[in-house]
Amino acid sequence: MSKTSYQTILRDGLWTRNTGLVTMLGLCPLLAVSNNVVNSFGLGLATTLVLLVSNVTIALMRDLLRPEVRIPVFVILIASVVTTVELVMHAFLPGLYTILGIFIPLIVTNCCVIWRAEVFASRRCNVLASGVDGIATGLGFTFCLVLIGALREVLGQGTLLSHAELLFGDAGKFLTLHLFEGYRGFILAVLPCGAFIGLGCLIAIKNSLDTHSERWM
Repeated sequence: MSKTSYQTILRDGLWTRNTGLVTMLGLCPLLAVSNNVVNSFGLGLATTLVLLVSNVTIALMRDLLRPEVRIPVFVILIASVVTTVELVMHAFLPGLYTILGIFIPLIVTNCCVIWRAEVFASRRCNVLASGVDGIATGLGFTFCLVLIGALREVLGQGTLLSHAELLFGDAGKFLTLHLFEGYRGFILAVLPCGAFIGLGCLIAIKNSLDTHSERWM
């Protein structure tokens, strides 16, 4: 595969076909977990790892699967990878694991994972390209999660990277930024409706940037 093709895969995953801002897949965890940066980043990394491993594995075994059983096999494989990631998080990041709760196993039902398995990995014999696609899609999802999480955390709590120790250990305690002294918070930002509003604003900004870039091309 050419360099340009890999660039296209990265651009599609990160921006052109971003799962949160364009295809609107995985909205349940995207809106429910994105109340701060740490939670968003943790779930985003877990989803990226699942996408990478599942894409590569499916690309390796694509010739061994009969068409009529491919979807059940994809689901079983993805569930196995998610279970492994869940156990690793439980062992090494227990605090973050407790906060994310049910949304870690729910990665199995995240439409963006099965979407890339069916649309890309199962149709390409290039294992490297499938891996790049998994990483790009996962990072695009993480990018969207972190942006919404940062927006909601700043407006809702007046902080950034609160509870960073859950992800980075004791050193993370020094990463928390208190942006406003005596800030009481904006309650709308931390409510579920605040996540919808934040996502809508990000989509509007992306569409505006795309429109302006087209005019200059």
